[in-house]
Amino acid sequence: MANQQSSGGLSHEKVETNNFLMIVLILIVLAFGGLVEIVPLFFQKSTTEPIKGLQPYTALQVIGRDIYVREGCYNCHSQMIRPFRAETLRYGPYSVAGESVYDHPFQWGSKRTGPDLARVGGKYSDEWHRIHLNNPRDLVPESNMPAYSWLTKSIVDDSSIKTHMQGLRTVGAPYTDEQIAAAASDVKGKTEMEAVIAYLQVLGIHRK
Repeated sequence: MANQQSSGGLSHEKVETNNFLMIVLILIVLAFGGLVEIVPLFFQKSTTEPIKGLQPYTALQVIGRDIYVREGCYNCHSQMIRPFRAETLRYGPYSVAGESVYDHPFQWGSKRTGPDLARVGGKYSDEWHRIHLNNPRDLVPESNMPAYSWLTKSIVDDSSIKTHMQGLRTVGAPYTDEQIAAAASDVKGKTEMEAVIAYLQVLGIHRK
């Protein structure tokens, strides 16, 4: 018994005094814990299947989303409503994974310098968004959001949208060959302002 205790104590002491061994064991524990938490999510319908009525983004909305990411809008706006009363009273139904199955990557985030945008679709008119993006203080005097007036003058790049949508189809977006073939003509001549507004107007409309 004494020898067993001595051996056990020595083993424990060895782990505590060997930094490399300690780090390796910690990483193994974290990896195992992470797998236990994450792997089941890949097999749950609530996280892998779209909610009822959800459609993949149109070509113009795909470009609008890219501009949204490019301009760093996610740095100040989240697209995740938490399941708390204060959240749902202010923003609407809480966010579920099925809303974002066509987002790669999703834009949930946690930063709220500005309001959450998870349910902004249909809340305001296209003209409201145009004025707001052109100069936010025309509508919200206390806003510290920068103006994006150049979006009105910038024409979208239609040369890569076909390849982009093919890539999205590879990771699960159910685009047809016809939709992909028509993508470039669908967005040709559109401004970046129109693209961003098209993207904003579809956010959260399926759970309102």
